[in-house]
Formats: sequence, C-alpha cells, structure tokens
Amino acid sequence: MNEMKKLVGVAACPAGIAHTYIAAETLIKFAKKHGYDLKMETNGAGGTENRLTEEDIEEAEAIVLAVDTMVEMERFRGKPVLTVSSSDAIHRGEQVIQQIVDGKAEVYNP
Repeated sequence: MNEMKKLVGVAACPAGIAHTYIAAETLIKFAKKHGYDLKMETNGAGGTENRLTEEDIEEAEAIVLAVDTMVEMERFRGKPVLTVSSSDAIHRGEQVIQQIVDGKAEVYNP
C-alpha cells in the first residue's frame, strides 16, 4: 500500500474571504490528484484556521504558499517553499502543484 506524500501550505489574501478559501480548496484538489495529502492553513477574515503545527511542517516534503499578504515565514526555514498569489493558485492550481512535484520549490533559507 502506497502512503500519500505530505505537503502543507498557507492561503491568505488581504480581504481574506473568497480567494483564501478557494485557493486552499483548489490546491488540495490538485495535490490529491498527484498523490499528495495537503493540509492548508487559511489566514482569512475570520482569523487563522487549520493552523500548521511544527509536526505538520516537519513531515511535509514541501510548502506551498498561496498568499497576497505577509505570513510567518521563519517556521518554514530549511524546507522547500513555493510561493504564488492566491489568484495563481485558483487559476493555475494544477501547474502550481506540478511545480512542487517537479521539485521546483526552493529551500527557504533567508
């Protein structure tokens, strides 16, 4: 039995309403299609939901950020991170996940 590979991500936009949640749902859908379990933290108008834990981040092969606002980055130090806008995640979700699968995320090491 193949175990699903793990990804984590954050979706956030300035208004924090539709784009945040649609971006998260779109990325989850395409991650699953590529054999990944993707946990998305949403930073929306209602605050942070589904917050990533240290364990989530440690177990993840990569991080996908669909953000138009600042997010806490230090927690991702040393992990491959791919950052796109929430609109890119919504309209090019499959290509965004394909970039992760292809190893295009760069290690975050400021």
